[in-house]
Amino acid sequence: MTLHVETVGAGPPLVLLHGWGLHAGFFAPALGRLARASCVMAVDLPGHGASPPLSPYTLDAIVEALDATLAAVDEPVTLLGWSFGGLVALRYAARMPARVARLVLACTTPRFTRAPDWPQGVDAEVVRRFGDELTLAYDATVKRFLTLQMMGAPEPRPTLAAMRAQLAIRRAPDPVALRGALDILLATDIRAQVPGLTQPALVVTGGRDALTPPAAGAWLAATLPHATLCAIEDAAHVPFLSHPAAFDAALTAFLAAHADGR
Repeated sequence: MTLHVETVGAGPPLVLLHGWGLHAGFFAPALGRLARASCVMAVDLPGHGASPPLSPYTLDAIVEALDATLAAVDEPVTLLGWSFGGLVALRYAARMPARVARLVLACTTPRFTRAPDWPQGVDAEVVRRFGDELTLAYDATVKRFLTLQMMGAPEPRPTLAAMRAQLAIRRAPDPVALRGALDILLATDIRAQVPGLTQPALVVTGGRDALTPPAAGAWLAATLPHATLCAIEDAAHVPFLSHPAAFDAALTAFLAAHADGR
């Protein structure tokens, strides 16, 4: 199984993995910027956007579909995983380390839900409730989500309009995929694998992020062997869109410092 990919630009491959319930069109306002020095591959995850659904819908099955999609790329890639996409990126790097040159982890976490030994998560009920809202009223819920996650942006309206326009181009997620991804969010804990990920990593957090608390990103940056933390205090859950200058500066410096993948 291969996934739908939109490719722009030229240079080292930079693979974009979107969040739960969305699709690669969410990255559209950032594609021109990111493609200045990279061949950007924006991937629709299984059952999202133009990619076919997957059964059973598991994190490892997603990783295998992504690996099949990237099979034609003849060099290790930089994975930029945002939110749920960050979880996919972490698992892919753990299973296929030779295929990953660098990791960029934006507003993500190795475990989304709170536990006695993981206060950096959110209540499972919050995740379930958001999943129910997406299932019952997808368009309205996504629009509300985008508005909330652009908090702190100096001029949010143009970016919001661009995101909404792009999101409308592709269909809503397959219901089975939406529920399967929700189950992954609720059940996955890959903290034990994080210390073994030796790729250079950039971890970006938003100080106002209510879905992936910045403490989770700080834990990732402290636990990954070769990580740099970029904390954007005024950003919420989408700093690459709400605070492009700060995000791009951190990404450009990171890629330049690790151009050889080391």
